[in-house]
Amino acid sequence: MTTQAPIARFTRLRHASFASPDPERLLDYYRAVIGLGLVGRDGNRIFLANDAEQLSLVIEPGHAALTSIAFEIAPDVQIETLGAALKQADLRPELQSDPLPGVSRLLSFSDPEGTRFELIQGWTPTPAQERIGALAVSKIGHVALATPDPRAASEFYANMMGLRVSDWIEDRFVFMRSGFEHHTLNFARAPVRGLHHVAFELRGAAHMHEACDHLARHKLPVLWGPVRHGPGHNTAIYHRNPDGHVVELFFDLDRMTDEALGYFEPRPWHRDRPQRPKVWVGLPRDVWGMPPSPECTEFAR
Repeated sequence: MTTQAPIARFTRLRHASFASPDPERLLDYYRAVIGLGLVGRDGNRIFLANDAEQLSLVIEPGHAALTSIAFEIAPDVQIETLGAALKQADLRPELQSDPLPGVSRLLSFSDPEGTRFELIQGWTPTPAQERIGALAVSKIGHVALATPDPRAASEFYANMMGLRVSDWIEDRFVFMRSGFEHHTLNFARAPVRGLHHVAFELRGAAHMHEACDHLARHKLPVLWGPVRHGPGHNTAIYHRNPDGHVVELFFDLDRMTDEALGYFEPRPWHRDRPQRPKVWVGLPRDVWGMPPSPECTEFAR
């Protein structure tokens, strides 16, 4: 694996795109449960934004699957130069103009396992065409991918895209950060590449309480949580969306506000003082909460 400077540096996680066998049903879920608002449609594609008027989700017809993940990159990067570097690395880049609401230019590439990533520079607001209700989540917080080789995936994204490892769970689950938040991209050991789970951020404990009641009203069982995790120390609950994907709702994620210090902002519930990136081994790893239910097979221990 190369040790040269990263080709690109992921910064903020921007949005994710999903194919669905029933896009209208998935749209209803994200509007009525998660609390995103419809921005508009372009042919078969549906665009959804959060309450901060940022594009959060794209839905299109197809077999239920994650189709791409978008990250913002620094505004001083020359996108043509970046495209040439991605091409030299055999990552099959494609540059598009005005491909999405609020996005003027987008550079996409496919990683070694075939997952499509989109690189975005800057944005303009994309307000929903309707009042955003339901949970009105703050933002999309992170995406976790399944992979046969988490170590290789983590090395690729560290060396090529500038992500930093925040924590490991043994040798099978790695948390990676692109900014100050503990993780925006994760890799979990599984037989094939695919989505492990997608997470949306809540505003705090009262919002979490509201989320549990809201899921119950929509007859969506909580499969795990509320639980305060060890890695990342976020408080979280998990359920499945209509396409069967695990969706996490969380708040209170660890932050490394200064990379030079090398530890996460101290919190009373940390076991280590200071809390630095490490390998978590054995159980219990969580600070409090019950283990995942048997139906939550993605987190089977």
